Amino acid sequence: MTPQTPPAPPTPHTTTTTLRSVAAPAAHPDVRVRAAQLERRFGDPGDPANPLGFRALLDADSDCELLPQAEELLDGEGFGAELVPVFLGGRLRDADGLVRMLRPVFRRDIALGFGYGITSLFAAAPVFAAGSAEQRASVARLLASGGRAAIVHRSLAHGTAMLRGEVDAMPHGEDYLLRGRKDVVINAELAGAVVAHVRTDPAPGPAAHSVLLLDPDRLRDNGLRLLPRRPTTGMRGCRFAGYEFEDCRVPSDALVGAEGSGVRLALRTFQLNRTLITGAVIASVDTVLRSAVRTALAAGTLKKRQRGVLAGVFADLLAGDSCATAVLRALSLLPHSAHLAAAGLKYLVPDLLRDDLEELATVLGAGGYRRDTDQGMLSKLLRDLPAAGLGHAGTASCQAVVIPQLPLLARASWTTEPEPPPALFAPDARVPALDLAALQVAGGGDFLAAALDAATARLTENGTPGPYGDILRTLATAFRNALLDLQADCRAVEPGDRAALTSPAMPALADRHAVLSVAGAALATWEQHTDGFLADPAWPALALHRLGRRLGLTLPSLPTSCVDHVTDELLTRFTTGHSFDLTNAPLAEAGTP
Repeated sequence: MTPQTPPAPPTPHTTTTTLRSVAAPAAHPDVRVRAAQLERRFGDPGDPANPLGFRALLDADSDCELLPQAEELLDGEGFGAELVPVFLGGRLRDADGLVRMLRPVFRRDIALGFGYGITSLFAAAPVFAAGSAEQRASVARLLASGGRAAIVHRSLAHGTAMLRGEVDAMPHGEDYLLRGRKDVVINAELAGAVVAHVRTDPAPGPAAHSVLLLDPDRLRDNGLRLLPRRPTTGMRGCRFAGYEFEDCRVPSDALVGAEGSGVRLALRTFQLNRTLITGAVIASVDTVLRSAVRTALAAGTLKKRQRGVLAGVFADLLAGDSCATAVLRALSLLPHSAHLAAAGLKYLVPDLLRDDLEELATVLGAGGYRRDTDQGMLSKLLRDLPAAGLGHAGTASCQAVVIPQLPLLARASWTTEPEPPPALFAPDARVPALDLAALQVAGGGDFLAAALDAATARLTENGTPGPYGDILRTLATAFRNALLDLQADCRAVEPGDRAALTSPAMPALADRHAVLSVAGAALATWEQHTDGFLADPAWPALALHRLGRRLGLTLPSLPTSCVDHVTDELLTRFTTGHSFDLTNAPLAEAGTP
């Protein structure tokens, strides 16, 4: 595929002189090389003598802190520059590349990934999307130098501890007067910038909210009070504290974008948040799967049940990564349609991974939090995952994106939409540079359903050689039929019928849609590989068989040899020290038990 020229930086604020005001530390231009270097620098996490290993990470977690040596390593690598767009002098070119850099971190500690890294990007994203040149340059300098940014979300009706509380910023002369509090804000104590989603109009409606960029150091003597740190069950190494604003006067030039644009800015940037979280967390489950393989092998020959569990989780990781990679690349390739797929991805794949962890616990054992690193990392991840999935990236907000679109898609998209570009499913194909300002919050099509439809049609017409080609064709046909059934059910719902859209039946339809989306991504990803294990129909057959059980489909039994074939690849990657995702990347961890 011919590389595409990245588009010019967005928005009329852009000027080359201002936006190049921060330069990332020297680094290799290829993100794959940088990610491999970071993996090597972290070293073998299973080595008890490694100061950056699992034992040290668990000790730091027990002390409710992030591992200082790990933060120092990321500082030395200039990791903050990975969070800054290239047009602002950083290294962030596209979301798929950023996930490659995040995975060595998340493979070791979700809390480190959030606390040191992506939370600051989530805060900065509205500024990068709609801020003035000065605002962008200021936040870019902060992040590239290793500083942190914090985000104060608006309150939602389905609020959790993360969401309760709201800040009002009412006009006061030429300024804003901030009142309110937010009790749980990650990195509140450390932040050099605060991006606050605030109410700027007492009237109800989406235009009542705006985004402000605040300097906490300047405001601490002007009505801003830092609230005490709050202990958390998950991601307890992260520092959650809070802010209280008491008649805090803020200049009008703190406004990011236009007044009243806060909801649209949030919906636009949540697409990035949702996909990055899901894509990165796959590496965390990779760690637990690796531990389960080590535990099973240490006891001797793998039992049939263990082979089924391990191969099944491996297939789930590949299917989940297929969907995550497609959506990450869609942020650049199909910015008008990515909002639907991003919500569906964040809606289903974390649940899929949590189910996988429960299966892996049957191999690792069901003990509590222990100092043993394999069991300890499983226990830690089971606590951290729910915290990583809370808030505005959680299930309810994702349903709110997907459900209203289902009746529209059933009428105008499914079975008629053109197939998406192949680059969407080819991880090494180059995509345009990420432009957050180009992301849309409504409309567009359903490219993952279109991929399912097109891949099934080719399988039906051409077939595929090998012992598992026939069963893959049967499975794909069952999924396409399930899409047709979903289409009929969604056509029975009138678009815009609030009573129907809020009925208990709609979340079940959204569930079915999300499963079908992952199946479409897995089939399309398999088609884009022409050699090696990923070109073999065994893994998508196993993945679709497991997804089909979630839909309650009547499916043929998989031959034992299919599971064995996937297990053999899993064991090969384990013994050679390679990742269990689509990249098959070399790891610093030794595989032999």
